[in-house]
Amino acid sequence: MNEQEQMQFFYEIFDSSLPRLGPGDDASTRKALSMVLPVLLERKDIPDSLKLTILDLGCGNGAQTMQLAKYTDGSITSIDNHQPFLDELQRRAGAAGVSKKITVLQRDMRNPGLEKESFDLIWSEGALYIMGFREALKACHDLLSPKGMLAASEMSWLKPDPPQECRDYLAEVYPAIVDNEANLAAIRSFGYEISGYFVLPESAWRVSYYQPIEDRLRSLRGKYAADPGKMKMIESMQLEIDIYRKYSAYYGYVFYLMQKC
Repeated sequence: MNEQEQMQFFYEIFDSSLPRLGPGDDASTRKALSMVLPVLLERKDIPDSLKLTILDLGCGNGAQTMQLAKYTDGSITSIDNHQPFLDELQRRAGAAGVSKKITVLQRDMRNPGLEKESFDLIWSEGALYIMGFREALKACHDLLSPKGMLAASEMSWLKPDPPQECRDYLAEVYPAIVDNEANLAAIRSFGYEISGYFVLPESAWRVSYYQPIEDRLRSLRGKYAADPGKMKMIESMQLEIDIYRKYSAYYGYVFYLMQKC
């Protein structure tokens, strides 16, 4: 398959109808939000912490967006580069009765064309790796209003001695992975004060994300059994799931909550 065909099949695997497009769950979104709102409440220029200007960066099909819309009463700008994801987000927002709170924009998160210092809160679950974590920290700092907050999940080593198979796999698929202390140091170096952080539970990978993906992979195997290019992509995704099952104690997503200094 050429690059365009690979991308088309990628979006067939990660169909917009999936519950989530990356590790996470509603409980973790709500937990992070509960840690963010009290800090924002201390800002004298926001009399009501629920009335915020929020940027949902790399929003995908909007699983976390629905939680943000439910528990805040401000305006949410949701950005993704894949229109079918945004269409699904809008469908979910309509069904939940929160569509008036949400504006969707099909844009590249690396160049969103947004006004500097225009958001009280930037939210990004499992998407900043697209820009690179350090590059994203700088870009978000520019977009945040004074004392605004960034809530973002990023891959991290959880133990210092991962088995070689695990280390080799992550070196291939996400060579930028570092440990938690290195991520915290990067956050501070880009002008943030850390308000808190927590590791996503394994269920946020296994149940909320990988289980629906595996169901989809089984269906696609039957459909494309005679297509070696597509089967290779299917088995690559299966390998990701299998590696996590074996080595989930060694790596995972950490949800970081930080305030612009």
